Amino acid sequence: MKALTYHGPGRRTWDAVPDPAVVDPEDAVVRVDAVTICGTDLHILKGDVPEVTDGRVLGHEAVGTVAETGPGVRTVAPGDRVLVSCIAACGRCAYCRTGTYGQCTGGGGWILGHLVDGTQAEYVRTPFADNSLHKLPAGVTDETALLLADILPTSYEVGVRKGEVGPGDTVVVVGAGPIGLAAITTARLLSPARIIAVDLSTGRLEAAERAGADDTLRVADDTDTAIRALSPDALGADVAVEAVGVPESFELCTRVVRPGGRVANVGVHGRPATLHLETLWIKNITITTGLVDTSSTPLLLRMVADGQLDVSALVTHRFGLDEMQDAYDVFADAGGNNALKVALFRT
Repeated sequence: MKALTYHGPGRRTWDAVPDPAVVDPEDAVVRVDAVTICGTDLHILKGDVPEVTDGRVLGHEAVGTVAETGPGVRTVAPGDRVLVSCIAACGRCAYCRTGTYGQCTGGGGWILGHLVDGTQAEYVRTPFADNSLHKLPAGVTDETALLLADILPTSYEVGVRKGEVGPGDTVVVVGAGPIGLAAITTARLLSPARIIAVDLSTGRLEAAERAGADDTLRVADDTDTAIRALSPDALGADVAVEAVGVPESFELCTRVVRPGGRVANVGVHGRPATLHLETLWIKNITITTGLVDTSSTPLLLRMVADGQLDVSALVTHRFGLDEMQDAYDVFADAGGNNALKVALFRT
């Protein structure tokens, strides 16, 4: 089969690799019908994730059709149309038993495209299939379902839920890429009074308005002041969601959150950021980080299927699966191409 493989910082190939096979009784092999590229894949290609070794098939988000299952798989069968979650879960360890699947110590967690071969291929082996695959309702398209593999649960769990967004809150989302837009969309479910989107790109700020942001700001010297001015008492945001993964965006979040507020870091950081405790210690600030658990995926999937959650605007570019290299080029220059999520389909 063909797959996108990593060969060190800045080096990737779309070439023939061995077909995956069932290795463990709880494995399934899934034919990939649709796949996407994540910002984390770009971090890997920059060399930010040293655990990824030469020859690794990248990717951790897909929709597909079950081709084969191991003898221990009970909930999916060949022919089932499924969502491949970015997180695998053994279902037995202490973390899994509390729904904290991202920290699985039984061989799961974020392993696809990281510690085992991933989804940017014609077929993928999915460990712990019973816990890591989700059957898809007939009314949910492959393109829509792709967004439930990672960015929607990540934004909701790590941004909105950990940030404790609630009714009447002022929420600032720094970064209006796919993760930031998904955070805006899911934050709306909790009835905040105002959502402020901050980005460098005018096109992404326009997308943020369509996603439900009440106000948009381009990053500038007076961004801090402008954000505070949009809060009811000029003290700043109740919740600041960091959705970029660079020191500047994290530090902006810590500056604009009000006393007693929450900073929810969602972005994947490849460089250290400064934590200014000399000013933060007195403000009762809560800072959270996290890897998605995907415990919310069934809920979000039901909401999408019932028409309560619209994510149709997040995919901007579409390709055939064999155009993987072109899709990477477009996504890597998202600003120049006005790209949000890219989707690739089996043809």
